[in-house]
This record gives sequence, structure tokens and C-alpha cells, in this order.
Amino acid sequence: MPEDRLPALEVRKLGRVPYEKALDLQAELVSRRRNREIPDQLLLLEHPHVITRGTSSLESNLLLSEEELASRGIQLFEAGRGGDVTYHGPGQLVGYPVLSLAPDRKDLHRYLRDLEEVLILTLQAFGIQAAREEGLTGVWVPEGKLGAIGVRVSSGWITSHGFSLNVDTDLEFFSTTIVPCGIQGRPVASMTGVLGRPIRVGEVFDPLLIAFESVFSRSVCVV
Repeated sequence: MPEDRLPALEVRKLGRVPYEKALDLQAELVSRRRNREIPDQLLLLEHPHVITRGTSSLESNLLLSEEELASRGIQLFEAGRGGDVTYHGPGQLVGYPVLSLAPDRKDLHRYLRDLEEVLILTLQAFGIQAAREEGLTGVWVPEGKLGAIGVRVSSGWITSHGFSLNVDTDLEFFSTTIVPCGIQGRPVASMTGVLGRPIRVGEVFDPLLIAFESVFSRSVCVV
């Protein structure tokens, strides 16, 4: 193999996937990646309405009971990732990278900043100038938070969980059910809302993969 060939990144576009099924798939891929059975992976999907709680989640950031959420068709899961509480649903692009950060990227803070950079570059392709906020994780525009990040890095420096980008998301599900990411008084935004025209999740795939390929120095292959 030529020395200058980039490591492979296999991308799976999965459509709408129940959260529990996505957890099971990630667990399988993490094990296979740790055993070097597969190259790096990136799952791109949407979820049905679901709220997930991370390891830093506070009970007060969940505004409805589990019974009230169920009555609205919203599931609730303990996610096993870092961060606080967040919402996933239709119109939101979710990305789950299963990457080996060994040997030269074994730095959690760098990984978080790299995921932010992927989202920033993706949004630039649509003319949206997003930025980081000091002391916070994610990407922001004046209208609010566009992209959230919550990750897990397991033994062998294998990643799971990842990021979400509000493309054409119904933002009412954020405002009426949770304090998004546990940050009081900061609204959530969508690409559709910022641009004033409908954007579909499928339109974001190619710009995001170009950004991911650039930031992580991977050769992308959709499988």
C-alpha cells in the first residue's frame, strides 16, 4: 500500500434508526474496530423522537416525567456518553464516528475540537458562519446552538456516540422537554431557521463528508 494513502473511513447512511438499535450497532462496531476487523466507521442517521441523558446530566434539566414524554411519543435513554441531556428527532442529522484515535490522536479535547471543526466547515458550505463558544462544547450561531457533541472513548481509544446537527428539526421538542445540554437561557437553532428556507438532511451528507475527510485525514467510502 502506498505510504501516502489515507486510512479508510467507511460511511453508513442508515436513514431513521431507533436509538436502542443504534446503541447496539455502535457496541458491535466498537468491538470489531478494537479487534482490527474493520476500518474506522461513521454512521449517519436520524432518530425517532428520543431524549438521551449523558453522564453529567442533572435531573432538573429534564422538564417532563418519563410518563409525560411517553404520552408525546418520546423515548428516554441513559446514553453512556459524556455531556448532559439532549433531544434527537426527525430533521436532525446524527453522526456516530467509531474511530481508533491511536496512536497519534489520543487526546479527548482535540477530538471534541475536531468534531466541532467538522460541523463548522459543513455549515460554511451553506453560507452559515458558526463558531465555538468558550468553555462550552458544540457549535453556535447568533440564533442559538446548531450542533451538539457528546462522545465516549473506550479502551483502545475507540470512539462512539458523536454529534448532532439541527438541519430541519422541530425546535419545540427542545424547548418544551429539556434544558438543552444543561445550558440555561441559550436557545437552539436549525439550519432551516437560520437560512429561511427548507434544508433536508440528505443535502448535508456530502459537505459533511468532505469536512470529515479533511479534518480527520481519512479516505471516505460510502458502503
